[in-house]
Amino acid sequence: QVQLVESGGGFVQPGGSLRLSCAASGSLFNFYVMYWYRQSPGKQRELVATITGEGITDYTDSVKGRFTISRDNAKNTVYLQMNNLKPDDTAVYYCKRGGSNSWGQGTQVTVSS
Repeated sequence: QVQLVESGGGFVQPGGSLRLSCAASGSLFNFYVMYWYRQSPGKQRELVATITGEGITDYTDSVKGRFTISRDNAKNTVYLQMNNLKPDDTAVYYCKRGGSNSWGQGTQVTVSS
């Protein structure tokens, strides 16, 4: 079962930036699609960004042009660069590996003035 460890969250003012990281255990990392999700209080978990093993990316509309997902297959790590953050981006952010139902502990992102 894959282990996922997210980090990089924090408190930031609107317009600020954060870079999230997610380290995954196991082998053949480069073959798997990786996902970033987020969940705000009282809301369902939402898919934010996707990256294939080849680096093809996709984003939910609300973050397009502000967030960038990337990966370093040599380090078994996926990243989420978040720029121009808004209060609506406040959530716990989770990564997920394709083909697995495992979740990490998540990392809290709070955007507030």
